[in-house]
Amino acid sequence: MSTRFRISAGILTAAVGVVALYAADVAGQNSTAKPAATGSAAPRIATTTTAGPTTGKPFRTPRTVDGQPDLQGFWTNATLTPLQRPQGVTTEFVSREDFEKRVAQRVATDEEQTKPGTTADVHYDFTQFALDKTQSKISLNYRTSQIVDPADGRIPPQVPEAQQRAQALQAARKQQGGQYDRVQNMANGTRCIIMGGAGPPLMDAGYNANYQIIQSKDAVMILTEMIHDARIIPLDNRPAPPAGYTGWMGSSRGRWEGETLVVETTNFNGRNPFQGSSAGLKVTERFTRTAADQITYRFTVEDPATWTRPWTAEQVLEAMEGPIFEVACHEGNYGVANTLAGARLEEKLAAEAAQKGTK
Repeated sequence: MSTRFRISAGILTAAVGVVALYAADVAGQNSTAKPAATGSAAPRIATTTTAGPTTGKPFRTPRTVDGQPDLQGFWTNATLTPLQRPQGVTTEFVSREDFEKRVAQRVATDEEQTKPGTTADVHYDFTQFALDKTQSKISLNYRTSQIVDPADGRIPPQVPEAQQRAQALQAARKQQGGQYDRVQNMANGTRCIIMGGAGPPLMDAGYNANYQIIQSKDAVMILTEMIHDARIIPLDNRPAPPAGYTGWMGSSRGRWEGETLVVETTNFNGRNPFQGSSAGLKVTERFTRTAADQITYRFTVEDPATWTRPWTAEQVLEAMEGPIFEVACHEGNYGVANTLAGARLEEKLAAEAAQKGTK
């Protein structure tokens, strides 16, 4: 495997120093932090802000030629903040010291080499291709979870219907031989159909967690870098399509409420469930430009067939340098067939060994 590029102690020290300089207190005071130019491998940390980055004056949202709040540009939602608050954590925000530790631990993890001869070592080297989180801009705040409602930062309990749905799916896949027995049992991302990040809601895709937003008077387009899915959001008050019209990303309708773009999405096909959701999922997103280089992104999910109550999460979309590159998902072109062929070969060799053992 290619030798990984090492992030020097000096770079890490500089990054942590910047974080300390701009860190918010535990009560939730946030600010924007930009590191010194220490090289492409240096982590760049960003947090929410409501003031201009240099003047300290209240931020005024830029407008498009049509007079709408301007959300256009290239953005990332790469984050180290988990969706759910970890068990045992009772605070809403982390301290400055804990935040610095989180950054340092992730940098150390990204630097680790895989052990030769292991399954993990077969994968391409993320660092070699600049895919580690700490090699790119990271958008996060000091919350201990992205979920802001319920107050415990956890996904609400599932209803019995959802539990039965999950158990039936697991039993069916087990009966069919698991994910390596048939292509339909493989993950959507493995098959290059749709990957995390396309949403809605928009979630950190793990790497290439990047988006481009383009606006017109009557529509907003959100392009996701992972498999380059484009979501068109009409703003012309057209009704949602009939219930039978479904899609992988559902069907979105948007409207402006003051400075905020509100997008409601329904009509999911149920084949790309979000956290175990059903086809009846409804996602309401709110995009608000809160700084020249930031959009506050809040979403609420509702699905009575899955959870006991709706729940809400908040992220920060941080401005980044474009353009968006096309993702070539070669694993889907060749990997699926090769993986299934390997599984059949393993079964054949096991059957031959068992037959020899009986003689």
